[in-house]
Amino acid sequence: MIEAFTADWTATQREIVNIVGAGDVVIAERFDRTQVGDTSVDLPCTGVFEMQDGKIEVWRDDFDLATFMAAVS
Repeated sequence: MIEAFTADWTATQREIVNIVGAGDVVIAERFDRTQVGDTSVDLPCTGVFEMQDGKIEVWRDDFDLATFMAAVS
C-alpha cells in the first residue's frame, strides 16, 4: 500500500515539529513536505514508534488523506 501511495513522489523532506518519548514509545509530530510531479504538498503527520533494543519495532503514521488528495487534485 505504501509503495503504491508514494509511487509518484519525487522528493520528500520531513520537518519534526514536536517529539516526545516515554519508555519504549516515541511520538513525532511532523510535516512531510513532498513533491508529487509539479505539485508541492505539506502533509501534517504524526508517527508513533515502538522501540526495541534501540531499533524501531513498530511504526504507525497518522495523517488526513483528504488533505493530501485535495493538494494533488
